Amino acid sequence: MKRFRLNNYIRVLQVRLIDEKDEQVGVIDTQKALDIARERGFDLVEVVPNAQPPVCKLLNFGKFLYRMAKQERQHKAKQKKSEMKSIRISINTGKNDLEVKAKKIAEFLDQGHQIKTEIILNGREKQHRELARKKLQDFISTIPVAIGVVQAIKSTPRGFFIVINKI
Repeated sequence: MKRFRLNNYIRVLQVRLIDEKDEQVGVIDTQKALDIARERGFDLVEVVPNAQPPVCKLLNFGKFLYRMAKQERQHKAKQKKSEMKSIRISINTGKNDLEVKAKKIAEFLDQGHQIKTEIILNGREKQHRELARKKLQDFISTIPVAIGVVQAIKSTPRGFFIVINKI
C-alpha cells in the first residue's frame, strides 16, 4: 500500500490545499493548512507529493486508509487469475467418455480457464501418431462452446496437446 505523509511530516513550505468537500482552496503555507486542518478536525494528507507544489487534502486519515484498502481488495478480486486446466484422453477413450470430457471442458471455459487437452500414446500406440492427431482434432470439434486456439496442436514425445480458451 502507498505511504502518505500527514500533518507535521509534510516538509514543504507551501501546498496546494483541497478541502473536505473536494474543492480547491489554493496554494497556501503548510503551517496555515495545518491550522485549518486542526480547526476543522481533519488530518492534512499529502496525496500527490510529486506535484509543484504538492497537493494536500483535508480528510479523516483512518477512513481514507480504510477506503484505500477496500478499493485494493476489490481490484484484487476482479483480477482473478485463470488457471490452466488439463484434460487427458487416449486413442482408446470411448465415445461417451469423450462427450463427458467435452462437457467438462465447456464448464471450465465458462469459468474463464484455459484448457490444455492432451492425447497420450503408450507403447505400440506411438506407431499411430496420425490417428492420435486426428482423434484430438475430432475431440476438439465436439466441444459445445465457441473456442479459440491459444496454442495449435503440438507434438510431444508421448503424444499431442493443444491449448484452447473461450472466445
